[in-house]
Amino acid sequence: MRIASSFAGVIAALLDLYSLLIIIRALMSWFMQDQSSGIYRWLVKITEPVLSPIRKVLPRMRVDLSPVVAVILIGIVIRIIK
Repeated sequence: MRIASSFAGVIAALLDLYSLLIIIRALMSWFMQDQSSGIYRWLVKITEPVLSPIRKVLPRMRVDLSPVVAVILIGIVIRIIK
């Protein structure tokens, strides 16, 4: 039981980190003039596999709400596994 709890804790921590990366990407997209930086491209590469399917489901709007939805969904998953 303790191993499963530790494993769930590690997964939850990784999901928290992923949420943070999504938030950083969203903030960078709002404030960066030049989005060709290596860090931003890396964030896009890492987060796009989650954000892209969410964008396909959400209606098109002026503001991309996929990061908000992704962070909420990740939070739900974290609560379920803990």
